[in-house]
Amino acid sequence: MLDPQTLQERIRVVESKRDSLVRLLEQPNLGTLRIDVNQALEEIDELIDEFKKTFPNISGSETI
Repeated sequence: MLDPQTLQERIRVVESKRDSLVRLLEQPNLGTLRIDVNQALEEIDELIDEFKKTFPNISGSETI
């Protein structure tokens, strides 16, 4: 089992990947890949929200 500090570090990595997906979404030539990028963003947002609900006292995660 992971400790909360390790989870927090991993959530930070996920948040940084989210920013990359947002930039990718701005590309005009994504075509049908846009659907997959949107889905990935939704799932990342859910993961971050669940982390914040589960560990409300751990600070440092960015606000979306």
